[in-house]
Amino acid sequence: MKRYIALALILVLTCARAENIAVGLFSRGQLGDWNSKVFDGVTEYRLVTDNGDQVLQATARDSASGLYRELEIDLGQTPVVEWSWKVGNRLTGIDERTRAGDDYPARLYVVFSGGLAFWRTRAINYVWSSTQAAGSEWPNAYTANARMIAVRGRDDAVATWISERRDVRADYRRLFGEEPPAVVAIALMTDTDNSGRYARAWYGDIRFVSR
Repeated sequence: MKRYIALALILVLTCARAENIAVGLFSRGQLGDWNSKVFDGVTEYRLVTDNGDQVLQATARDSASGLYRELEIDLGQTPVVEWSWKVGNRLTGIDERTRAGDDYPARLYVVFSGGLAFWRTRAINYVWSSTQAAGSEWPNAYTANARMIAVRGRDDAVATWISERRDVRADYRRLFGEEPPAVVAIALMTDTDNSGRYARAWYGDIRFVSR
């Protein structure tokens, strides 16, 4: 009987892990699994306390660098990503659909496996748009393998925390017209290198969950 109880407990714990995958636990001061990627100038990322909670603060000054974490996520088990964020300002007057305006006060990337064909690696960018309406979607200005979704837009309030929930599997199906491969990385970036401007944003914990 004890053997069966132990097995049942293992199965329950395994299911619990599969239904809730912590990607970013900034509230616990955890940044060790995240790496930096510099594109053009260094955006400053650091843990700060905001309204009593520990969060990740990003400050860009004519810069574009991000933080990323490599891990594999099965969207068949945990298709939904949840996170919270806040921006301090918009980047008004830019055209985000062009290379000259490809800047965002906050964005979260979900990167998908391209297998051995690395050039087929795809990504969805969930962005806080400064000039587009929330719900807008468009191809990335630099590559057709990345698509942009304005989760928040020009009419959303700045300096206000907002919690998000996106069905990544459904978004991938709609944007690319096929079933998604495994997720292989998550990234965050606050960038202003194209516009030469200033932006500040804050990111809360990130996790993948079942529906």
